[in-house]
Formats: sequence, structure tokens, C-alpha cells
Amino acid sequence: MAGSFLIVNISSAIFECSAPDLDTCPDESLPEFAFIGRSNVGKSSLLNMLCGKDDLARVSPVPGFTKLINFFVMNECWRLVDLPGYGFAEGARKDSAKFNQAVSNYLKNRTNLCCVFALIESALPPQDIDIEFIGWLTRNGVPFVLVFTKADKISPVVAQANKDAFMGQISPWFVQPPATFSCSSETGHGRTELLGVIDESMTAIQAEAANAPAPLAEDGSPAPRVKPGKPKKRRPDLARPW
Repeated sequence: MAGSFLIVNISSAIFECSAPDLDTCPDESLPEFAFIGRSNVGKSSLLNMLCGKDDLARVSPVPGFTKLINFFVMNECWRLVDLPGYGFAEGARKDSAKFNQAVSNYLKNRTNLCCVFALIESALPPQDIDIEFIGWLTRNGVPFVLVFTKADKISPVVAQANKDAFMGQISPWFVQPPATFSCSSETGHGRTELLGVIDESMTAIQAEAANAPAPLAEDGSPAPRVKPGKPKKRRPDLARPW
């Protein structure tokens, strides 16, 4: 497609910063796509697979290792956001309330958040903590898709049965169920489809920006061009900033 962002061809993936809460997140000038899941769902491995880098996100044997909101600038035009997993493991109970509040604030109030990729482990039957989190996203109107991870760790029949059981529990909440994908960090299965979700969203943003009317000055004349600079942070604002 002419003018496409070609998201599936990631040419650069640069760590920008880590933030402990919403107020310390970077400016809202770039569209963001966030990834989150239960601890040990395979999130870090998935992010590395998507970006074609082995060390973009640190893979740890200790569940709940990610405790900050991590931002990566991709192709200089969008951000991948690595959110802390819900359901902290050992040693994190005393921080759980603060952790949950930070993620909650980000998901509800980040105006440039385009989509959340909610990760579910396909090798397990429906887990209460996952069902509860998807219910929270739904009640708060957060846009999301479901990604069933570790597809290579179990037979396709069992994986499909677990997926069907999960969708059966949440289906009464929707007129139209959320989009679902399966993936494997080991084989690369699902990479093109997940990046395609981002590409579709970025293409829509590009088209909307191209059709937006030019800004006008108070007298109705075209507003003078302003030298680009670092956008100011805006919080909260329900309108998209781009």
C-alpha cells in the first residue's frame, strides 16, 4: 500500500525510558501499543521476537521481573510499551498496590494508547486472574486484542480447547468478541499478524492526519508554521493528540 508505515519491517527499535507511574511517562506525541499479561506468560520473549532483537526486553527466569513501564521507539514513529505483568511473584507483594495503580492509570488515562495486546498462555485452561483483567479492560473501555502465547508448547488440539474455553467465559460481555491471535516466540508464529494490527492502526492514523483541516489563526487565515519541537505532555485528555 502506498504510504504504508511498513511496520512489519522494523528498521529501528530504541529504548527510550522507564517510568514508575503515569506522570513520568514520555510525551504523548507518538501512538503507543502496550503489551501486558500474567507473570511468566512469555511477554519479554514475545517482544524480542516481534522486534527481531534478542535483548530488547530482558527475559528473566523470575516471574514479575518487569516492574516499570518501559518505552521503546520503533521505526521513529510509534512506541512499543512493555507493561509490568499482573500477578506479581515472590518478593513483590508489598509493591502490588502501587504497581496496580500505575498500570491502571496508564491504561485508563494515556491518551495516545492505541491498543493493548493482552497475553494469555495457550497451554493453560482459563485462569481467573486473566478473566478478571480482561473484564477490567472491557469495563474501562480500553481497546485490546487477545494474544494466546506459547503455541508451540502444547498440541494444537489442546491449545484450541483452552482458547475456546477462555472465549466462552468472556463472550457474554461482547456483541462482537475481541480479535484473537496465537503466537510462538520460538518459531516466530504470529509475528506478521500481530505487527499487522499495529500497521493497520498506524495507516488509519496517517490517513486521518492527511484529511485533517489545516489549522487557522484567529482571523481565519492559515496559521503560521511552528518550528517542530518536543511536544508538551497533556494529561488527561480523552481526545487523541494526533
